[in-house]
Amino acid sequence: MKARLRKLPTTLAVLLFWTALWALLARLVGQELLLPSPLRVLEELFSMAGTEAFWLATSRSILRVLAGLLSATVLGVLLAALTEYSALARQLLSPVMTLVKSTPVASFIILALLWLGRDILPAFITALMVLPVVWANVSAGLSGRDRQLLELARVYRLPRRRVLRRITLPSVLPHFRAALRSSLGMGWKAGIAAEVLTVPPHSIGKNIFEAKLYLETPELFAWTLTVILLSLVIERILLRLVERIGQKGGGEAAEA
Repeated sequence: MKARLRKLPTTLAVLLFWTALWALLARLVGQELLLPSPLRVLEELFSMAGTEAFWLATSRSILRVLAGLLSATVLGVLLAALTEYSALARQLLSPVMTLVKSTPVASFIILALLWLGRDILPAFITALMVLPVVWANVSAGLSGRDRQLLELARVYRLPRRRVLRRITLPSVLPHFRAALRSSLGMGWKAGIAAEVLTVPPHSIGKNIFEAKLYLETPELFAWTLTVILLSLVIERILLRLVERIGQKGGGEAAEA
């Protein structure tokens, strides 16, 4: 907490610098259609935030992204456990995960649009982008467990629940946190990109698309700023939740 407070002045100074540069460029351009000023974007954002449609769109988009994130996290952990104990499963899944990581998001969105409804597709795209990251990191955590401790647990026939708390969780949790850090922002952006291309009703992506279509540049910037702020807030909340789970698991492991 103290370290964060010490960094606060620097963070504010950096934010002020880029905001001032943005305002200067907007003044030099002199055309709101091309580059609105920060003040104009904030006015538009506060105006939008006073409407029911804004909160309906943001809540629906958040639910879609969280649904994709949760499903990818659960499936990634299960697949990591499967590939840890089955070499055949790893050989079969590794090329698929590599393919998913290498293929552009837009290609998946266009292909999936042929098979899925536009309401479901953003959650599916989010899950598709997050799944390989969770799988790879959790697999690394499982592979990095202390083999001597596992052998001792097997010799002394420790219960699986105790092995999970004392050996597996301490090894996996750092990798799991790293997976969330690297995939939360990516999954959020992929979900919003899917909304922009599929235009589901009551969504941030639909509003971004319409703002671009009708050349409402301040509104486009305001929605973009909304995406950035929501990404930061969601990432901070979920990482804090994982930290608390890790601390609780560590405390239980110490008591065991």
